[in-house]
Amino acid sequence: MKKKLLLLTLLIFATRHLSAQQVLMVADEFPAMEILAKGLQEQEGLISKIIAQTDLPDDLSGFQAVVVYIHKDLDTGPEEAFIRYAEEGGKLIVLHHSISSGKRKNKEWFSFLGLELPQAEEEAPAYKYIDDMSMDIVNLAPKHFITTHKVAYPQKIKYQSEGTPKYKNLPGFNFPKTEVYLNHHLITPRTVLLGFKFIDPKGNEWMQDRSAWWMKTGKGSVFCSQAGHYAQDFADVTYARILANAVIYKPE
Repeated sequence: MKKKLLLLTLLIFATRHLSAQQVLMVADEFPAMEILAKGLQEQEGLISKIIAQTDLPDDLSGFQAVVVYIHKDLDTGPEEAFIRYAEEGGKLIVLHHSISSGKRKNKEWFSFLGLELPQAEEEAPAYKYIDDMSMDIVNLAPKHFITTHKVAYPQKIKYQSEGTPKYKNLPGFNFPKTEVYLNHHLITPRTVLLGFKFIDPKGNEWMQDRSAWWMKTGKGSVFCSQAGHYAQDFADVTYARILANAVIYKPE
C-alpha cells in the first residue's frame, strides 16, 4: 500500500513538473504555432503543447506560459480562464489576431488588456488592418530583457517615436509580407517594447509605438505582440528569440 501511494505521489509530482516546463498554445490556426513551438524549443529548450480552445484544461496554473493565437471567436469560457490564469500569477502571451475587431463582443477581454480598438474618427484614429505589407519592427526598449537577451537585430531602421521630433536609427528586423494592425488605443500603463513602421498602398508612412508591450496584471503578467499573421512570420529567428524571452522573463 505504501509503495502504491509513493508511486502515485511521484506520478503526480512528475505530471506537475512536466506541465511547469511546458508552454500551452491555444490556437485555431495550428501551422503558425507549430513553427513557433519549434523555435521556442531551439531557442530555450521549451516544450509546447498546442490545443484548440475547446480542449482547454480546467487548470492552467501549472504551465510556464499560455499563448493565445485565436483568429475567430474567443469563447467566454477560455476568455475567463485566460484572465484568471494571468491574474493568479501566470504569463499570458497574446499574439496578433487575439486582439482584433472580432473580440469587441467579448465582455472582459479588452478591459482586461487595457485597450480599445476605436471605430470612429471623432473619438480617435480608427482601428484598421492592412494585409500584405512589408513591415519593419524596431526595438524601443534597449534595456529590457525581452527585447535584448540573446537578440541579434539584423538591421538599423530609421524610426520616429510618437510624440518626438527626431528620427533615430534603431535596431530592428523586417517581415517582407505580413498584416499590419493600426491604431490600437492603449489606455492603461504598460511597458512598450517594440514599434512598427510601414508604407501603406497610398504611399503614406506609418510609425506607431505599439508593436509589442508587457504589463503586470494581478499576480501575473501579459505580453502582447501584434506581429504574426502568417505562419512564416514565426520562422524569423529574431522574432522567435523575442517570444522565447517573453516566456522565460522573470520581472524583478
